[in-house]
Amino acid sequence: MLRETLKLLTTQGTHVIDVEITESPEEKTQGLMFRTRLNDKSGMLFFYEVPQEVTMWMRNTYIPLDMVFIRADGVVHRIEAHTVPLSEDIVASRGDVTACLELAGGAAERLGLKPGDRVEHRYFQPEKARPRK
Repeated sequence: MLRETLKLLTTQGTHVIDVEITESPEEKTQGLMFRTRLNDKSGMLFFYEVPQEVTMWMRNTYIPLDMVFIRADGVVHRIEAHTVPLSEDIVASRGDVTACLELAGGAAERLGLKPGDRVEHRYFQPEKARPRK
């Protein structure tokens, strides 16, 4: 699994997060299953080439997670906080996104991350400035 960093740009400041990036369907399926801890500065990034409705679940995941759904431009679309360990309930992005960042349960709130905040990483391309009329 590839390891990189990304930045969360929040009103509380910039936070650097160490992420594992899922590269194969098997890694996406495995996710953070069977992990027993995750600190606030670590996470897992699930990236999708094409914007789409993304669904996740917590099967065999022992710790609560925050699921941060991110649009192609790097803007946080939605956060599902404190997902329930071992649940098979579907957690949906509720809109087209290209990524889901999984963080430790409550980390998004502790870091001040909210919908509308930005994520900087090579996978996200901010929209180019539009010419003024």
